[in-house]
Amino acid sequence: MSEEVQPDSSLQIPGGSLSVPSSPATARNDCSITPLTPSPSPRVEVRPRMACPFSVVVAIDFGTTSSGYAFSFTQDSEAIHMMRRWEGGDPGVANQKSPTCLLLTPELRFHSFGFAARDFYHDLDPEEAQHWLYFDKFKMKIHSTSDLTMETELEAVNGRKVRAIDVFSHALHFFREHALKEVKDQSSSVLEGEEIRWVITVPAVWRQPAKQFMREAAYLAGLVSPDCPEQLLIALEPEAASIYCRKLRLHQVIDLSMQPIRNGLDLDGTRPFDSSFRQAREQLRRSRHSRTFLVESGTGELWSELQTGDRYVVADCGGGTVDLTVHQIEQPQGTLKELYKASGGPYGAVGVDLAFEAMLCQIFGEDFIHSFKAKRPAAWVDLMIAFEARKRTASPGRANALNISLPFSFIDFYKRHRGQSVEAALRRSNMNIVKWSSQGMLRLTQEAMTELFQPTISSIVKHIEELMGKPEVCGVRFLFLVGGFAESPMLQKAVQKALGRTCRIIIPHDVGLTILKGAVLFGLDPTVVRVRRCPVTYGVGVLNRFVEGRHPRDKLLVKDGREWCTDIFDRFVSIDQSVALGEVVRRSYTPARVGQRKIIINIYCSATDDVTYISDPGVRKCGTITLDLPEPSAPPVAVGGAGAAVAGPERREIRATMQFGDTEIKVTAVDVMSNRSVRASIDFLSN
Repeated sequence: MSEEVQPDSSLQIPGGSLSVPSSPATARNDCSITPLTPSPSPRVEVRPRMACPFSVVVAIDFGTTSSGYAFSFTQDSEAIHMMRRWEGGDPGVANQKSPTCLLLTPELRFHSFGFAARDFYHDLDPEEAQHWLYFDKFKMKIHSTSDLTMETELEAVNGRKVRAIDVFSHALHFFREHALKEVKDQSSSVLEGEEIRWVITVPAVWRQPAKQFMREAAYLAGLVSPDCPEQLLIALEPEAASIYCRKLRLHQVIDLSMQPIRNGLDLDGTRPFDSSFRQAREQLRRSRHSRTFLVESGTGELWSELQTGDRYVVADCGGGTVDLTVHQIEQPQGTLKELYKASGGPYGAVGVDLAFEAMLCQIFGEDFIHSFKAKRPAAWVDLMIAFEARKRTASPGRANALNISLPFSFIDFYKRHRGQSVEAALRRSNMNIVKWSSQGMLRLTQEAMTELFQPTISSIVKHIEELMGKPEVCGVRFLFLVGGFAESPMLQKAVQKALGRTCRIIIPHDVGLTILKGAVLFGLDPTVVRVRRCPVTYGVGVLNRFVEGRHPRDKLLVKDGREWCTDIFDRFVSIDQSVALGEVVRRSYTPARVGQRKIIINIYCSATDDVTYISDPGVRKCGTITLDLPEPSAPPVAVGGAGAAVAGPERREIRATMQFGDTEIKVTAVDVMSNRSVRASIDFLSN
């Protein structure tokens, strides 16, 4: 039977100091799990650039409001193929991606995803719809849940709950089936499953549990086997966008910067904004007719303006979150270096939807809106779809009001519920910025739209300004706006006004597909981002020799006549520390008992670097490393003349190697004496 050992109470750094490692011999005299080699900092292992072992890379951009996939064959890596256009969709909206909504039957079986799910749910009888489980914008749950586990639940529109991991795996399985069919249709040879590398995008601000959650969902969906983890990459969304932006040519972007002389702009920046946006819309219309995009084999023309050491910010403005990353270009190899840890928050376009819902609650009453959502869930979805379509056309200079159709069931339900008309409710609310149209529409004035957008847009602009004010980020030359929300003229205008004189603001023409294309490029070459920044401080709890006057008495542990200090934080990496690809942190441990089959090591993290003990404020247990120990080989026999004897059993040394420079934390381990690999895993979901 395996024994579980908690190293925060039984780990020791021998030699009395974290920074002065002792010899393994000294360590083996103690009966605890012992870190034999506490490296003061990560060391670099140069890993050679290898040819891509896969025939095709398929990337899935799993967004809050819309999702899609793209792929590229490694033999023709300059061509990125977008997914087939979806049937259905909204007038005036490019359907290169599908809405992230999923429908389960009343028996909890998968029914449909995207437009098909939305349209089928819309056509259900209102009474029947209450039994079906419709999920939309469910990705935000993963961001907002602080104690994410495999048992975390999602609530459908009708109030029923299902395990989140099942909903995500259904969605990923749907993309797997569609992508495989399309890849096979375009492939001249028969592709095996192991020839495909999969890439899934996540926000850069997501913590390790959320990244692991997506990986587990992918295993459950059958994208890859848990035995081949390297076949799946987790890509960070702003990082993917940055990788694609390296390839941009000048005719593929619009520049919103306020540079009157060079670009012939008005001083207030209004005219170039309008003409640039029209230009982008025209480009978008043209690009809908093509599903294959060609990218530069090297770097694009825009990059020729950047010198070695120049820095730029990518702001990924999506449906749920806004993600900021700061990169520096490394010439001549064209690799990227992260200069500041990823930052951002829940400031996506969904914030505008929530503001609209709050406005409806203010007009019609919170109790009515909640009742309507519960009793007429499909009609509520209809109403939000109508708002979404109008939201996309909102612009700062618009003079006339935006009309939003209220479903008949809303008007009828309100009259039955309240005994008066919707028009009367509007009059009574004294909300002058929202009018009623006799055609059954809410008329939102420009002031109303500004009020809905303002909180979310202000949060985005403030966050970008705060980031650019940090010493590590000063001197930024470019700000790339990407993501679906970056298409909004309201957001573009606000960013232009606030930052247009500070740096050049660049928007790729196909701004909603930038992350998807970059994710494909990342799958083709995962080494392109050479240096990343650690988002938090990671370490483990260890024992150390107790020093009177330096260590508090409540940490004293007397064991076998020796005095030890418990709960000392052994730091692996620090918050905002630069960690290069291939850099590793090594620690060696010995089992506490002979015959032990498992070592479990608790990982702790902190949002500061000022940590001494694992019990310090702000330090929390965030995961575990598990080392499964095989049967040890037979102990060596001493050979000699008189007095030769069998040596006592050697304490085993298990050397664990951790990598913090990739998008996910990875661990491997080896039994030093036998040089055999030890099964090592790292888990952030079981806390």
